[in-house]
Order: sequence, then C-alpha cells, then structure tokens
Amino acid sequence: MKLLSIAGARPQFVKAAVVSLAIERYNSSNPASGKIKQTLIHTGQHYEHNLSGVFFDQLPLPAPDYNLGIGSGSHGAQTAAMLEGLEKVILEEKPDMTVVYGDTNSTIAGALASAKLHVPVAHVEAGLRSFNRGMPEELNRVATDHLSDLLLCPTGTAVKNLRCEGIHRGVTMTGDVMLDAVKRFQPLAARRAETLDRLRVESGGYVLVTIHRAENTDDLGRLENLLEMLARLRKPMVFPMHPRLRDCLAKREGGNELRRLLDGAPEIRIIEPVSYLDMLLLEVNARMILTDSGGVQKEAYFVGVPCLTLRDETEWTETLANSWNRVVGTTTKEILPLVESLWARNGLAPRGKPDLKQFGGGRAGDRTVRAIVAFLNKGAGKS
Repeated sequence: MKLLSIAGARPQFVKAAVVSLAIERYNSSNPASGKIKQTLIHTGQHYEHNLSGVFFDQLPLPAPDYNLGIGSGSHGAQTAAMLEGLEKVILEEKPDMTVVYGDTNSTIAGALASAKLHVPVAHVEAGLRSFNRGMPEELNRVATDHLSDLLLCPTGTAVKNLRCEGIHRGVTMTGDVMLDAVKRFQPLAARRAETLDRLRVESGGYVLVTIHRAENTDDLGRLENLLEMLARLRKPMVFPMHPRLRDCLAKREGGNELRRLLDGAPEIRIIEPVSYLDMLLLEVNARMILTDSGGVQKEAYFVGVPCLTLRDETEWTETLANSWNRVVGTTTKEILPLVESLWARNGLAPRGKPDLKQFGGGRAGDRTVRAIVAFLNKGAGKS
C-alpha cells in the first residue's frame, strides 16, 4: 500500500509525525506484502526553519521525499503553484491514496490535485466547521471534505457536521491525532525547562499569546483592539510572533503605530516562533492562554490550561465545556475583566477536568492507519 502524505504548515508536521509513528507500528506487525510505504511531500507553505525544519529535527518524522519550495504568496498564487507541483509528484509516484491534514492551502491543493487524477483522498481532521465562510480555513475544510473519499473525524461533532452536509460514506471517527501528540511529546517538552529560564518567566506566572489568523491580522481595526488589550493587560506575557503578524506590522500602512503599542509594554516578551516541543512547554506552564489558533485552543484543553479564544467563533466547540475555553472576540472591555478573573482564579475558573475521551483518548493515529488500510483493502477486493 503506497501512501502519499502532504504537509506544509507547522501543525501538519505534528499530525504527520503521529501518523508516521502509527504506520511504523502497523508495519512492524505485518508481513512485507502487507506493509505501508509512505512518501512525504513538504509543499514549502511554511519555509522558515522554526516553522518547518525544526519539526523534522525534533519529531520522529522522516525527512520529506519531496520539497516543493512553494513559499508565501496570495491564496490563489500559492494554491496554484502547489497544484502544479503536486500533480507532477502524484503522476510520478502513482500512490494508492493521498493523505492530507487540517485546513491549509496545502490541504485543499493536495485534495484537488489528487481528486482530479482519480487518486483517493484521506482527510485527517475532517468535519470541522466554524460556520464562518469569511475564514479561508473554513473554505479549505469544506472543499476538502467534499473531495475526500475517507473522512477521518477527530470528534463526534465533526461526524455530525458531515452528515448535515450529506456526507455519509467513508466517514470514520478516529479521534484527534493532536491529542496523541500531546500525550507522546509532553514528557520530552518537560525536559526543556531552560526555555522558561531564558524567557525569565516562572511556571504559572505568565500569559501565553498567539495571533495569526487572517481575520485578525488583515483587519487593522480588530488587530488594533487586540494589541491595545495586550498593552493594557499588565501581566507577564510570552508572545511568539507569527510571520504573518510580523509582516503586517512591518509592511502595512499603520503597522508601525500598532507595533509601538507592543514596544511600549515591558510586560510583553515578543519572541520568534518556537518549536513544537517549546510551544508545548509554554502551554503547559502558562497561567492562561490567549489565542486565535484552533490547534492552541485544543492543546490548552488537553493540558488543562484556561484559554480565551480571540475570535467570534470556534470549530472546537468541545473545548467550551466547563469554561475551559471561552470565545471572547477582540474587544478590550470584554477581554480584560476575564483575564483578571482567570488570573486571580476566582469564580470564573474552569470546572472539573477536560474530557479527553471525546477526542479519542490518545489512540487516533492507530485508528487512522487502520481506517486507511481497511479502505484500501476493500477497494482491492480484500476482506
């Protein structure tokens, strides 16, 4: 069985690492004739070392067999370049199935190129919906799900979303491979405590902040609200700055004025994007997390750290249970009181423990591989 895995952005490398480990476990218990051969394509969507190369250095992920080197660009230009490059590789490799991850331009390009060449597509993290078509990620999710043959869902909610869109065939509830990753790599992350020393912060004594979604970085009004809120927060903060936000502040009209809001707040420690292990360490040790990232929302829930989501909706509705996550928008007057309350750990603190069973309990990688094998064996007429 020949799989072609396509990844291009940092969360996809983590998901691909989990699936690669599951493929190794599957191959170790099956004869040579039943083994899976995986070919990995890196589209180059994220190309800076701390957004891509470091993941191959730190995680059990094989070096990519192909690196398309696409780089940044507009959605249309980037996706078109990926389609051209992926089509060539698919024709050369002739895989039995293509595996795509998440909701990026690499995801939709991989699904579309494969479907047009009549190669079955497996979508890891299928069925997510924010119901906000203004998000490019939402458009990528919807289109990829309707192009895919095997839809590997992280939660029961994702399965229901697909049913509501008339997608019933090929739908499998596997659980979330990102929970597998947290369980597998959290002990490794804990060994990197020198990261906290280097940033001069203590466990439980800082707010972790990430902002990168286009809806926030491309709207200067929303972005100004968020940065003004951070400047007024007066709490120790660690802020790994995504290249999208960095470029917005450096290149867009009005960006310099917004950057000065951050520069005038000594409590904010702006750092370069960090590796997955360092990010996991920062999440585990944060007092709370402010983010617009879907993946960081989940990881906060998995490690039991309160999260405020800087958006108007979330695709991970399960994390809202017992107030572990709150969707708070971008308005300073709404966010600051919540931060103060969570920092003081008063009555607004989350209740109970996060329910990880609804995310598969940490065995999603193995279920993913079993679902792929069952699909391919069925197509080959095997029992």
